[in-house]
Amino acid sequence: MILDILAFGAHPDDVELAAGATLAKQVFLGNSIGIVDLTRGELGTRGTPEIRDLEAIDAAKILGASARENLCFKDGFFQIDEFHQRKIIEVIRKYRPKLVLANAPNDRHPNHGRAAKLVVEACFLAGLRQIETRIDGQLQDPWRPSNVLHYIQFYDLKPDFIFDVTGFWNTKMQAVLAHKSQFYNPNSNEPPTVISSKGFLDSLSNRASELGRLIGTEHGEGFIKTRDFGVNNLLDLI
Repeated sequence: MILDILAFGAHPDDVELAAGATLAKQVFLGNSIGIVDLTRGELGTRGTPEIRDLEAIDAAKILGASARENLCFKDGFFQIDEFHQRKIIEVIRKYRPKLVLANAPNDRHPNHGRAAKLVVEACFLAGLRQIETRIDGQLQDPWRPSNVLHYIQFYDLKPDFIFDVTGFWNTKMQAVLAHKSQFYNPNSNEPPTVISSKGFLDSLSNRASELGRLIGTEHGEGFIKTRDFGVNNLLDLI
């Protein structure tokens, strides 16, 4: 299956929280998207890996993802090494995306920055012919995405550009709340966490409204580029 956009997250729900409206809009525009979770979030305070697996499936359906898979890296302890790079290379060569989305390059959770660097390096390595990978015994062709963009997570990093997601915020929040073990539920008996408060959900909306205000729209999601890219027509910038 060939995908236009492949979004990676260190944990289930990373992608939805930071880029869910963007992905929903791209599906509406006719693009195919996929999500790859690096871990099952097994170190999370709330829920279980099994529960989170099911929640991730529900969230992917809401966003209209054509594929979602989990690489089952060890939460909290995966490294930037050949083993983990090869696993990501295999996925990149499997789906051959034009564009990859990755975790924030610097964030509160150490997994996020590490995952960001791991994915960026793997995207480059995936284009090298001398690195051989196979799936089901079949040798994979090299593939390098045209660009990698970092989405913004807990820290308020300055975006390089803001994507207008007006009209897709409700879809994003439905996908976020599909991870119901993790977020605000006044009837939950599980321990509170930084992301389980109502204030955290409010902060998502506040950030999107502020980013939207900066570009004259209702909602926006911000991204950080890994390399420069150009446009063919200045009017594409307005």
